[in-house]
Amino acid sequence: MSPRFRALQHRNFQLFIAGQLTSLIGTWMQTTAQLWLVYKLTNSAALLGVFGFANQVPILFLAALGGYIGDRYNRHHGVIWTQTVSMVLAFGLAALTFRNIIQVWELIFIAFLVGVVNAFDVPIRQAFLVEMVVKDDLPNAIALNSSIFNGARVVGPAIAGFALAWKGPAWCFFLNGISFLAVIGALLAMRLTKRESKKEAGSPFQSLMQGFRFAMSDLPIRSTLLLLSMLSLLGLQYSVFLPIFASDVLHRGAKGFGLLMSAAGVGAVVGALHFAARTSYKGLARWIAATSTLCAVGLVIFSQSKFFWLSMAVLLVVGFCATVQMAATNTTLQNRVPDQLRGRIMAVYATMFMGVQPIGSLIAGGVAKHIGAPYTLAVFGTLCFLGSMVFIFRVVMPLQRRPEAPATA
Repeated sequence: MSPRFRALQHRNFQLFIAGQLTSLIGTWMQTTAQLWLVYKLTNSAALLGVFGFANQVPILFLAALGGYIGDRYNRHHGVIWTQTVSMVLAFGLAALTFRNIIQVWELIFIAFLVGVVNAFDVPIRQAFLVEMVVKDDLPNAIALNSSIFNGARVVGPAIAGFALAWKGPAWCFFLNGISFLAVIGALLAMRLTKRESKKEAGSPFQSLMQGFRFAMSDLPIRSTLLLLSMLSLLGLQYSVFLPIFASDVLHRGAKGFGLLMSAAGVGAVVGALHFAARTSYKGLARWIAATSTLCAVGLVIFSQSKFFWLSMAVLLVVGFCATVQMAATNTTLQNRVPDQLRGRIMAVYATMFMGVQPIGSLIAGGVAKHIGAPYTLAVFGTLCFLGSMVFIFRVVMPLQRRPEAPATA
């Protein structure tokens, strides 16, 4: 087996990948359709920001609880429950849309409920990866999991773009509900070694804070998480603005919106597979610095582009760089964390990556209301570039001068 796919030698991980790919295609279809529907119902950049805020803010407050549950209880059962609830929400959204009674506040409320489910699902599912593969194959499993997430990001929006133009958003929501059957079936078919949960002394709050203290006391973890937070807070807000760029800047409509989403997804898949091929995980800090810098430059170019195919090409680079940065950060964490803290450390990762996105969505929507989406994204890209420079001069260069740099340097 190629080193690029070595984690697939494990039967449980094979099942997981197959089920997740199907389900995530549906999830990206739903996300694309929701963004498009919000914009078409309101024609408001600010409400796109509110939608993003509602979808992500639960992670900011609940991911730590999800990580605590993942460390204390059965992670396999936890993922089954989160996927089941997500399926019910998708069918509910489809029913409201098929009946033509869907309102913007209902779209935002359902996005909030999905965010609550994700606040538990993300840290539990990330910590669950180690139970499907051996520890040596965990970095490869992380990269392959990222590749199927972004592979779905290519296919899902493209299908959604055509479905929106042909049948409307309701079918995107319904097909997403159907897709959850694949991942639930795959999870139920797994054969796992029973894992003993360890009860720890101290209150639940003390247990939750233990993961945060560990992350902040470790230089490689702390520095990479802070840079990833800046990407999430500012850089990744380009996806919130894509309906505006597709409709009002590039004049390509729903199909163009789907193609722009897919272009970023293609770059992300290439980035994830490129990262999966690595057999040595030294030099991650340099990779993080380089990809975060290129991503920032790409965002500034995209913000000012008036040519559709140039915009697609730039988004491909942005998708590649953002995914490599995320995978490298995740690998840094998973390689350095003790297993008894894995769920809580992944909760810190989810909080600092996904949890800050709603704040960025509100900021993005508010700023765009006054200066427009293109200039807002240009400012955000510039700030991300400055953050990358700080990371290079304060973290990467000092590590290069040390005679014995950490393995992740």
